Amino acid sequence: MDTLQSLLDTNFTNFHMPDIRGTDIVEILIIAFLVYHMLVWMRNTRIWSLMKGIVVIVIFIIIAALFNMNTILWIVQNVLSIAVIAVVVVLQPELRRALEQLGRKNFLSGIFPFDISGGEGRFSDRTIDEIARACVEMAKVRTGALIVIEQEHSLAEYEQTGIEVDAIVTSQLLINIFEHNTPLHDGAVIVRGNRITAATCYLPLSDNMNIGKELGTRHRAGVGVSEVTDSLTIIVSEETGKISVAYGGVLDRSLDSEKLKDRLRKIQNKTEEEHKHRPVFRGRAKAE
Repeated sequence: MDTLQSLLDTNFTNFHMPDIRGTDIVEILIIAFLVYHMLVWMRNTRIWSLMKGIVVIVIFIIIAALFNMNTILWIVQNVLSIAVIAVVVVLQPELRRALEQLGRKNFLSGIFPFDISGGEGRFSDRTIDEIARACVEMAKVRTGALIVIEQEHSLAEYEQTGIEVDAIVTSQLLINIFEHNTPLHDGAVIVRGNRITAATCYLPLSDNMNIGKELGTRHRAGVGVSEVTDSLTIIVSEETGKISVAYGGVLDRSLDSEKLKDRLRKIQNKTEEEHKHRPVFRGRAKAE
């Protein structure tokens, strides 16, 4: 009896439940939050397929360890460091996109609410009407179009891939740009504020597996740029004549004129509210 009691005391001493502090609960929640969002992010990238392959390799290594396959374990041990570097190189586009999305979260905006731009760049109601009118007219005759509207995230790197335009947004100009067999019809148009800054711009293609196979490169480019920036992209399908909008990596299809204007007004009002409630930091004021 004494032996049994001693054994139980030893087990309870070695396997007792540790004291849980408030910081431990917060730490668990943070880790769970990060793991969840990492899995959601990986689910729509090539990493998901890569993870399946890694799981198979890990199972194989475990089997090799159980049966003392020393040669295989030696090879794994020496190849592991090279494999990590290879994975980083292969997944460089996905890792870059993840860091860009993290940078767009604006975690510091609540701590340092300064706006260097001073509220410039918000487009007017007239620009909304002109863009919607152009998209509807192009949809009627099935003229393909790709229009990217810049917000807080700069699109300068994509402008450099195209041809500078720098003109006021009008429906006639947009229609002329995307007209078949014209020098500027191939590629995307970038709109900043009330001006068309560049045309024939190249955009990053999305590798989201959930995008329908019936959608072509134009739609995939529209979704791709919305994944890595906070821009709103309007796509007019050349095959179906339907108008779609990509925002935040999500594609909304078959929009009419009013729905398109509503989507444009949402980001217009969002930008306006952000500048209205955000203190403006312009540096040192000039002496009068």
